[in-house]
Amino acid sequence: MLRSMTGFGQAVRTISGYRVQIDVKSVNHRYNEVVVRLPHEWIRFEDGLRKLVQQFVKRGRVDLFITAELEATTTVQARVNWALAKSYSQAAEQLRERLGLPQNDRLQLRDLITLPDVLTKAEDELEASDSLRQQLESCLQEAMRQLMAMREAEGRSLYKDLSSRIHMVQKLQERIAAEAPNAIGHMHRRLRTRIQELLTEQAQFDEQRFIMEAAVLAERADIEEELTRLRSHCGQFLELLGAEEPVGRKLDFLIQEMNREVNTIGSKCNYTAITNLVVELKSELEKLREQVQNIE
Repeated sequence: MLRSMTGFGQAVRTISGYRVQIDVKSVNHRYNEVVVRLPHEWIRFEDGLRKLVQQFVKRGRVDLFITAELEATTTVQARVNWALAKSYSQAAEQLRERLGLPQNDRLQLRDLITLPDVLTKAEDELEASDSLRQQLESCLQEAMRQLMAMREAEGRSLYKDLSSRIHMVQKLQERIAAEAPNAIGHMHRRLRTRIQELLTEQAQFDEQRFIMEAAVLAERADIEEELTRLRSHCGQFLELLGAEEPVGRKLDFLIQEMNREVNTIGSKCNYTAITNLVVELKSELEKLREQVQNIE
């Protein structure tokens, strides 16, 4: 199934007395990148949450935002980290003595309780539990399902557009194939004109010069190999549109190869009808390339 790389999902749960909201959004990216932003107390869950996202998304940048607000009905109890508080107090006293500061310049209680991790919430102990991890992952899965549904819906629209455009490429390629004999006739007329010019310049017919001119023009007129490869690339493109695995990079590579063949056709055929069709083909391939940048 074709999937876009852009999407959004959201889920809200009450977990351990917190209102937890998870937002996930994905955008185009060459590789698979997951950026996680969550409360500092839950940083230990970051790696597991990132791996969970990567089970859903194989290509694209995903930003994961987790916010947690304490609900009004939740009872909060402060807990003192006695060992840390004592360590802060001793370190402050050592500094005072070493620097020769006055006795009244001691660490005050109001200062001590503002130092990092001296006071913690009693329910923080719950935040390391397997139960919390499972609830966070369950909430994230709900958000990811929404994101994937959006990516798949956009993928269906992209499928229609890409199918239509690749069929247009095939039609233009067939029109070039139909014009190829006319291009050869045009080359023959140019050759005749060139021969007449040569005969005018010198009275005797130079067979070696004629063979050289004919070989050069014949080589420039032969685009069958390029058309054959272009047909093959179009067929592979259509097959990949129906594949189950991510195909964005493969489609991008095929478009590069198609452009290579079209450029060669344009350089070989100095024939107005084919030149105009080559310009149309390049335009369609550029539109295809822009759309393919959105595919996982």
